Amino acid sequence: MALKDLILDTIRTLWMNKLRTFLTMFGIAWGIISIILMVAAVEGLRVGQEKQAQSFGKDIMIAEAGITSMQAGGQRAGRPIRWLDSDYLAVQEEAPACKYVVPELGRSALPSRTLYNSGMLLVTGSLPPFAEMRTLPIAAGRFYDWDDQAQGRRVVFLGSDAKKQLFATRSAIGETIWVKDLPYTVIGVMREKGQNSSYDGFDVNKLYIPFSSMMRDFPVKPPANPHLIDRLIVTPKSYELHQTCKGQVRRSLGRIHRFDPQDKEACGFWDTVEDAKNFQMIINGMKYFLGAVGLATLFLGGLGVMNVMLVAVRERTREIGVRKAVGASARVILRQFFVETMIIVFLSGSLGMGIAFGLCALVNLIPMPDFFAGMLPTWQSAALSFALLGTIALGSALYPASRAATIDPIEALRYEPGG
Repeated sequence: MALKDLILDTIRTLWMNKLRTFLTMFGIAWGIISIILMVAAVEGLRVGQEKQAQSFGKDIMIAEAGITSMQAGGQRAGRPIRWLDSDYLAVQEEAPACKYVVPELGRSALPSRTLYNSGMLLVTGSLPPFAEMRTLPIAAGRFYDWDDQAQGRRVVFLGSDAKKQLFATRSAIGETIWVKDLPYTVIGVMREKGQNSSYDGFDVNKLYIPFSSMMRDFPVKPPANPHLIDRLIVTPKSYELHQTCKGQVRRSLGRIHRFDPQDKEACGFWDTVEDAKNFQMIINGMKYFLGAVGLATLFLGGLGVMNVMLVAVRERTREIGVRKAVGASARVILRQFFVETMIIVFLSGSLGMGIAFGLCALVNLIPMPDFFAGMLPTWQSAALSFALLGTIALGSALYPASRAATIDPIEALRYEPGG
């Protein structure tokens, strides 16, 4: 049978069963749409959350001092631990799996003023790698460097919102900010960034100064030890060394402050690497579940196709008998019904895929919240959909086609529709 005749026969068969055909094609199209849309939504959530996490800091661990819960080194449990400004030097030396170990000290609500405005702002001091670790993008100027740290210069890098408060729309580079009446020169301004988590305030609202300047000008208030700091921020050399780095930091701090390295109450970690792993597990679970829902819909649609083609075989029994009587082989009949089924399935699937990608594009025209990157269909989901569709099409075609191919021509010629 010529391809043109085959297509015409297929259209005629589908038209004779319009409602059943429409519902079947809708089921398959909806299955494809479901898989692509659900995977696209999960992918958009994953990418959005990943960007938010990286805006806070990529693969960082924040070591916070706590209270011992275990006896160690002759010391009682329940002893408060505080990090000192010299701890990071020993920890960096004893933790080769860590790329950076930097201290941080912050002072909130320090009076800060310029010639144009004033405010009570949070000032934080650390080392130059802090900008890379905490993802502080630069809009103008620069972040403080090792020379600024070594010489204890009074220079300041402004968060984007802090700059707006103190300078409005004016240029801030080279201007002076008086922090508790101490003059600091602005050397850089942060670019605006989104952030959905913090441990002491959002980065855009802060003033950043070298650690040496912070410890000299704004140490912890007496009677507390002036060498105390708030926390240590740690970055592993690689994702694979994350647990090794954390263990080395705990052992080093345990040696310095005489607590058991296994005591997680004495040295707690906000581990963004572990958080990212856990979030990825949740995302993968959502993908598998939603993919299974779409697969079930596709399977039901395949059963519908099989039903339509079985009806076609029954209604065309006499036609099949005539063709076999004039010499058509079982292979020709098999091929005819097999191709008809494949046309139905792939036409439905292509329509569903086009609708799914079109809906994703339309949704992405709407402004999205920071934590959601939009509907992001992936080539993997499209390839998976086509693979599933091909499998279902093959399964749906085999039984009706084999039924048609095995019809006895004599019995077929005797068949009366509805009889």
